[in-house]
Amino acid sequence: MVTGHDVSYLAALLAGLLSFLSPCTLPLFPSFLSFVAGVSFEDLQTPLASTRTRRAILLNALLFICGFTLVFVALGASFSVLGNLLFDYQVVIRRAGGTLVVLFGLYVAGWLRIPLLMREWRIELHDRPVGYLGALLIGMTFAAGWIPCVGPILGSILLLAGTTKTATAGIVLLLAYSLGLAIPFLASALALRRFVTLFDRYKRFLPVVSVASGLFLILIGGLLMSNYFSVLSGYALKFTPQWLFDRL
Repeated sequence: MVTGHDVSYLAALLAGLLSFLSPCTLPLFPSFLSFVAGVSFEDLQTPLASTRTRRAILLNALLFICGFTLVFVALGASFSVLGNLLFDYQVVIRRAGGTLVVLFGLYVAGWLRIPLLMREWRIELHDRPVGYLGALLIGMTFAAGWIPCVGPILGSILLLAGTTKTATAGIVLLLAYSLGLAIPFLASALALRRFVTLFDRYKRFLPVVSVASGLFLILIGGLLMSNYFSVLSGYALKFTPQWLFDRL
């Protein structure tokens, strides 16, 4: 059954996708994958790559995804717990968080300069940790240190998690965000040569994606401030087919 959080989960899923498409994440994806898999970029693009190489790429990519998902989910649970501790101030938190998300949106769109977010806070890894455990650790490092690339968008979803009623809801919200980031990452890892070709055509649209991402965050911030997520969820209930209700 569609619940009051369904629209929030969809927003989190789209936010994860926009994080992958952001101008400072997508161009570095091939290098990330090469580093995580422990093979050269040329080997990644070889049409006749060995089964062993393809398996290594897939397994390392999956563990990388698990790494950043663990960190994002932990953050989501923490923000939800914090929001519950401050339940009496939920209205204030929701409005202040919505305002901050709107500011994030203006920054991502390029219409507002926020010096704190413009600093490079990446955690540099010059030597790849050994084995599959290394891929997991790199994924966790990515989640913890890849700011400002995913910072504003992730921060917006964490603020949304802070307004949820339970830690479970916050966890699912960040799982949805991680899924939105993971699906294109994994799909691109499975078809890297095609990804490189598509990226050459897509990169001229990166400024447009930034503006679209900013507008998306502004919309999320407005919905958060006005508490319209619940209204949209009500509309979603109306459009849910009866056969789906019968099966749930």
